[in-house]
Amino acid sequence: MAGGNLLCYTPAIMRTDTSQVPFLDLTAQNAPLRNEIELAWANILDSNAFILGPAVSSFEASFAEYCEAKYCVGVDSGTSALALMMRACDLGPGDEVITAPNTFIATVEAIASTGATPVFAEVSPETWLLDPEAVEARITERTRAILVVHLYGIPIDLDRFRALAEKHDLLLLEDAAQAHGARWKGQRIGNGSHAAAFSFYPGKNLGAFGDGGAVVTNDKEVCERVRALRHHGQTDKNVHGFVGVTGRLDSLQAAVLEVKLPHLDSWNARRREHAALYRELLAGSRFSMPQPAEGSEPVVHLFVINHPETQRVKDLLTENGIGWGMHYPLAVHRQPAFESLGKAGEFPVAESVCENIISLPMFAELEEAAIRRVSEVLLRADA
Repeated sequence: MAGGNLLCYTPAIMRTDTSQVPFLDLTAQNAPLRNEIELAWANILDSNAFILGPAVSSFEASFAEYCEAKYCVGVDSGTSALALMMRACDLGPGDEVITAPNTFIATVEAIASTGATPVFAEVSPETWLLDPEAVEARITERTRAILVVHLYGIPIDLDRFRALAEKHDLLLLEDAAQAHGARWKGQRIGNGSHAAAFSFYPGKNLGAFGDGGAVVTNDKEVCERVRALRHHGQTDKNVHGFVGVTGRLDSLQAAVLEVKLPHLDSWNARRREHAALYRELLAGSRFSMPQPAEGSEPVVHLFVINHPETQRVKDLLTENGIGWGMHYPLAVHRQPAFESLGKAGEFPVAESVCENIISLPMFAELEEAAIRRVSEVLLRADA
């Protein structure tokens, strides 16, 4: 789950100064919507419907429709969405869940929080996403689910993973924390598996003004269980059928998301244009980047690159006032918290991607001149 924006360097500058470029500019997105958001918040303040109020129900219906799915349940974070999704699918102690090692740690934390065991598989050197053949090689009699990650906003090949899950009678679940609005062969992410988890962290393509998340599914039972689990396991008034959590999406955040949702497709289209220009300008250099599979429509939450002289590139970007990030510099099995899940060198492609990762400025309002400025500096670093 591309959770937090980790290790980002962003100069404190004005966006219109293209000699310096921020990694992310939330003001550029939020300022034009401020009046509409304040009006929505005023309605909530007047009604005092702060918890599981009409604003939450309205957004859940809108986001389910947007994802072309039957159900959406709003929760308090993307991490909660992942964990409650898996709990709703009865994953727990004794079960194994296969996922990618080059994701944000929350993907793996969520698996571990259910009591299930995370199992890593290698990623494709072309897409930098889970490799179906590598996943199949990791399936055991304890495997219950495959948790694919649409990392950087690039859809994974859902056809191959659906076939794999069906072949081995496994659940197919999606970490869609970075994939709001993405499509695989025309179908929205969130409608191609048993369930999908989204994050609405402020920097996401669809971001709240704090933490937030959602589970999207076509399975009514999963929907009802997540809805109960997020609210202390309550299945009816004062009746608690499960051991749950306090994991609700609050009304103020839901209102922000409702205002932003109609703009998401146009924002994503701008991100794709930015990515195409980066690719054009960096063609023929030593920079490598993930190549989306045919049939995918990415939403480019992050534009990431690798380079054989990563430190030189980062230093030159910093010297020129250009923001950058690293998503994520350590494969999860190299993190102290999860070092028991794999040895150094066990997943060489994923480890190399992480060790050489640089995230470039990417947001819908980014200007063409800024992209050209970033690319000029990158090519100087590559010379």
